[in-house]
Amino acid sequence: MEIHTEFREIKNLAAASGFFDGVHLAHQKVISKAVEFSKENDLKSAVITFKSSPAEYFNNTASKTILTLEDRLKFIEELGVDYTFIIDFKEIANIEAYDYIKNIIVKNLLPKAIVTGFNHSFGFNKSGSGLLLKNLENEFGFKYFEILPETLDEEVISSTAIKKYLSEGNITKANKMLGKRFFVKNKVIKGQQIGRTIGFKTANILYPETIADVKNGVYGANIIYGKEKFRGILNLGVKPTVTNSNKRLLEVNIFNFDKDIYGEDIVVEFEQKIRDEKKFSSIDELKIQIEKDVNYWRERSNA
Repeated sequence: MEIHTEFREIKNLAAASGFFDGVHLAHQKVISKAVEFSKENDLKSAVITFKSSPAEYFNNTASKTILTLEDRLKFIEELGVDYTFIIDFKEIANIEAYDYIKNIIVKNLLPKAIVTGFNHSFGFNKSGSGLLLKNLENEFGFKYFEILPETLDEEVISSTAIKKYLSEGNITKANKMLGKRFFVKNKVIKGQQIGRTIGFKTANILYPETIADVKNGVYGANIIYGKEKFRGILNLGVKPTVTNSNKRLLEVNIFNFDKDIYGEDIVVEFEQKIRDEKKFSSIDELKIQIEKDVNYWRERSNA
């Protein structure tokens, strides 16, 4: 997949447009329609997306995403996309909707198809919509496809819904909407090393500040180190039993693993919530609870 950080002349594309911050099931349907059309008509496919959420521009504040830009691009590529244009939203935010289509999209890409979600908007003051794209089909020679809402248990799948479930600790529902396990990745850092003193050595990473928040608690997890995947449990929070810090730390007890990986990257996939984070009256009480958590997840992992 070729990646471009600005529009350039690559003609006759089938293009999907959106932020796609989670590349969740609904996003996948939009992108896959562009890929499908391109293959059926001997064209190339493209995704038009943005470096950061348009909401940051409109709200003048940083917003958290489900995936990093790097991971968004990885999952977009896996869908078979040929080109991705990563645009700085503020460079096009004040362009009128018609002018954006005519002078940027058509001029550079001469699209044969444009695909968006049902609630897609573009142009100055969000004046452009699917209706405008439909009305411009004949003028500019493209077909427009508006993808209807994708639902799960009668609820529309969206990044907003997924972030809500993550914030509530409902990993199971969030993962179903994503069509994959929610994950974070970072470098392993040295913690207080209390875990090893009670028989539960952990790999610690800081929870990325730019990624959508997950509710503090204990979760069953998968840990990817290099090309290997391991089972384990994680605690996300501030460790109220052993520290007064407010810094959120993700501690992972990796099953059947005893390597020194300080300074190395790991990926931690959230699979199921086990319990909320809790302050215990003593280290011994904490140890007993961790043993219960580990035994529970080991049994589930072997089921």
